[in-house]
Amino acid sequence: MLKITTIIARSFLGLIFVVFGLNLFLHFIPMPPPKGDAGTFMGVMYSSHYLHAIKCFEIVGGLLLLIGRYVPLGLTLVGPVVVNILLYSIFLDNTGMPMAIILSALSLFLLWQYKASFAGLVKP
Repeated sequence: MLKITTIIARSFLGLIFVVFGLNLFLHFIPMPPPKGDAGTFMGVMYSSHYLHAIKCFEIVGGLLLLIGRYVPLGLTLVGPVVVNILLYSIFLDNTGMPMAIILSALSLFLLWQYKASFAGLVKP
């Protein structure tokens, strides 16, 4: 049962990152720009093309999660993105907080499932 749950979580997280990563380039989901400081922040990230680099990491990491090969690498690529999504939702625009919590929960669950791959990072 845990193996099936892991596959579902991995696939769902990968699908989210692939779809929303590709949306920046293909514009198939209309997304209005945020207002206030969040809008300024996103505007600067978009105009400097920094957001394009982030979306490339999202797409590659999401594809690795969807394919099921090199899952620890995929988690490593999308991990910082998940942290930034959560911090953006906390400090700038909390309308996306439910999605940020879902992404964080899925990521933490998958990190726990693949903890053997990350064990070397926490060894003294």
